[in-house]
Amino acid sequence: MTHAEGTFIGRHGLELYYQRWLPDGDPRAALAVVHGFGEHSGRYGNLVNQLVPAGYALYAFDLRGHGRSPGQRGYIERWDDYREDVRLFLALVHKHHPDRPLFLLGHSMGGLIVLEYVLHYPEGLAGVIASGPTLAQVGISPFLLTLSKILSGILPRLSLDTGLDAGAISRDPAVVEAYVNDPLVHSKGTPRLGAEMTKAIEWTQAHAASLRLPCLIVHGSDDRLAPPAGSQRFYEHVAGPDKERLVFEGYYHEVFNDLGKEKPLAAVEAWLNKRTGPAS
Repeated sequence: MTHAEGTFIGRHGLELYYQRWLPDGDPRAALAVVHGFGEHSGRYGNLVNQLVPAGYALYAFDLRGHGRSPGQRGYIERWDDYREDVRLFLALVHKHHPDRPLFLLGHSMGGLIVLEYVLHYPEGLAGVIASGPTLAQVGISPFLLTLSKILSGILPRLSLDTGLDAGAISRDPAVVEAYVNDPLVHSKGTPRLGAEMTKAIEWTQAHAASLRLPCLIVHGSDDRLAPPAGSQRFYEHVAGPDKERLVFEGYYHEVFNDLGKEKPLAAVEAWLNKRTGPAS
């Protein structure tokens, strides 16, 4: 396995940070990862360790306003910023692996980002995976959600602490402790992000029937941050024939970082293996 870091140019010329992990031989496919709210690309080591030795090239970038990428923490001008950044990142991955299947995976808010993305731009992708996608009211104060709608047009950049419950990400105390002490993690939101996310959830749910790409959704049954009912509703309306939703009983929000993570990690690998050629 080889690891490298770099930057690419996102929407409006913003220079965004990314990482890649390559297998020793020719990859069987490439997987682009979009992280969740407040976190960053460096928190997906378990996914890297599962999939790269299995022959997958894994790429992940830090969203604007997150991790090592610039921008106000937790702020976007429009949801289109995320969508266009993903489009430009996928172009980079495709350039490195033009003859390999390309998959897109997102977690939490990243799950919403990738599902909304593929409903706009399914071309060139072999499938999409959403882990604990934010497809219903998120686990923050309803007051803050209401306030965000009001303030989005008045004070769009106002920085607010979302009050996100770190203990809800995993049943593994070590994971929670690492998250709380990670200097690249933040819990800052803005009225504009809240308002744009709400609109993105509503649009994505309303257009679920248009999804034709192979789709896998994985969710923890005890996810308090992204209610499983949201992904269930979306899944039921997907009209494409190749869809699967796996619910892991008792798991919290980050199924890849929870106790028993081996099961969801193996499930993702098996799903990818069925849709790619053999490893070299």
